[in-house]
Amino acid sequence: MKDKIIVTPDSILRQKSEEIKKITPEIEEIIAEMRATALDWEKDHPHEMSAAMAAPQLGHLKRVIIVRENNDDKDEKAFLALVNPEVLRVSTKMKKDYEGCLSVPSVYGMVARPDKVTITATLEDGTGVKIKATDGLARTLLHEIDHLDGVLFIDHIRGKKDAFFTLDDKGDLQPLDYSKVENDKTLWG
Repeated sequence: MKDKIIVTPDSILRQKSEEIKKITPEIEEIIAEMRATALDWEKDHPHEMSAAMAAPQLGHLKRVIIVRENNDDKDEKAFLALVNPEVLRVSTKMKKDYEGCLSVPSVYGMVARPDKVTITATLEDGTGVKIKATDGLARTLLHEIDHLDGVLFIDHIRGKKDAFFTLDDKGDLQPLDYSKVENDKTLWG
């Protein structure tokens, strides 16, 4: 199932997703596929965790994301599905931290994002929610909502020579040579 994850430079990752008018069995199937694929991916990545996923990463141009309910425990396997998530407010205070993406294999980046965000969304059962998030959850939500608009985390750091990293065999981040990143057609197309 992990082979279903669409990776750069596939053009579907650069397209805007369409709003979901109604939560249908098709949308429920997409959400179930996202959850199963995220967990399946982890089996081959002992040093990484699948924190979240957006539907376009599986080829579905629908505005739905899943977010792991507990990013501090890889054994916790529950994901919250958010349909039509929309950013209402972000703080002006920015915070830099590492990001990775299932659709950008082997590349991590030091990305500045707002440290607080307020979003609205619809849960799977049709309930509307407002979520105020800080730090890691704010970062994750913004990263996934970017996917719905065809934006990848690497777009936020393109041209920043000291912002790209990869994992070594021990799970430690190591700097990437930006001259190789800059010309890598598998990243930028």
